[in-house]
Amino acid sequence: MFSSRFKWKLTANRLSLLLEDKRRAGDKILDLTQSNPTRARLNYSADAILAALANPSAMRYEPTAQGLLIAREAVSVYYSERGCTVEPERIYLTASTSEAYSYLFKLLTDPGQNVLVPQPSYPLFEFLAALEGALLRAYRLVYSQTSGWQIDFESLQEAITSDTRAIIIVNPNNPTGSFIKRGEMERLLELCARHNLALIVDEVFSDYAFADDPSRARLPATDAEILTFVLSGLSKVLALPQMKLGWIVVSGPEPLRNRAQQLLELIADTFLSVNTPTQHAAPAWLRRRTEIQQQILDRVLSNYALLDRLTSGTACRLLKTEGGWYAIIEAPRLSSEEELILTLLDRDNVLVHPGYFFDFPREAFLVISLLPPSDIFSEGVSRMLARALGSRTQ
Repeated sequence: MFSSRFKWKLTANRLSLLLEDKRRAGDKILDLTQSNPTRARLNYSADAILAALANPSAMRYEPTAQGLLIAREAVSVYYSERGCTVEPERIYLTASTSEAYSYLFKLLTDPGQNVLVPQPSYPLFEFLAALEGALLRAYRLVYSQTSGWQIDFESLQEAITSDTRAIIIVNPNNPTGSFIKRGEMERLLELCARHNLALIVDEVFSDYAFADDPSRARLPATDAEILTFVLSGLSKVLALPQMKLGWIVVSGPEPLRNRAQQLLELIADTFLSVNTPTQHAAPAWLRRRTEIQQQILDRVLSNYALLDRLTSGTACRLLKTEGGWYAIIEAPRLSSEEELILTLLDRDNVLVHPGYFFDFPREAFLVISLLPPSDIFSEGVSRMLARALGSRTQ
């Protein structure tokens, strides 16, 4: 009776079951997976945020496939302030970045065709693609302590088939925090042109670079040489995931771009999913983005510096991170990754992500959020490192 798209086991895993038991028992969990900014003790300008939702214009329904012009102009200004010219006519509003992906999978793939995704990366891609009948093929990101994370172009070339329709890059990647470099972007554009592929660039974390780096690729939203879709949204730009507003910027050669926009218009007009109050509030919210972004940058940089100090000189290796909200620790293989995270939760009340959650090719990696308040972060990391190094045995 039901679609074959639902191929996943829907039963809870061991970590979820243990976490449920701990919370039911009232245990205080030091959650180092917390990436919900609204639960991270940040200081939001709540009065101003809520006041923007009281715009009387929001009482009038104006079904517009691309999204209201006033909101698209605000997104255009956001890019202008980042040194990039993006006309409102090339912007399509969505209810989230996840919905933006669903639009693009509808646009670019027929059932059974594939899109290339980085590995390691965010596990939601599997669900988003499968629900649209698309397949995923992975290409590797490789790490060295001197140069950090880089695209393995040999694996990328091997992943391309006659059914490949697009390459996804996440810039900076989640969870590796690695930005695409100029040389990598040049090779990506050449590959896409040679194989007639679109490029999907997810830039939700791009405002959270730890430092400037002239070797990074320029923003691809302006005048891309191949058909390119840049994704972002308020979930990370303003740390307001509950306001549900994302967008797609379409770039590329004019004939391809025009056809893509015609078809995106049809898809968006079919769903009309973006709510009106959020669109009217977006200009006021985006004008205040530096307030929350600076708080988050201060938080993640401080937590990353603490993590660097605590891992220095130990058998736990902190991998280089260039931006975003996550950090990765390579731990000694004293047990399986799963047993380590279960023990951390069971005995130490510390919750972390295992590397296999993000498709790391080997063990043992621990992925933690840099968003938690400093008191939770420092205590949780101290317990995590003691357990991972084998000095905490009870």
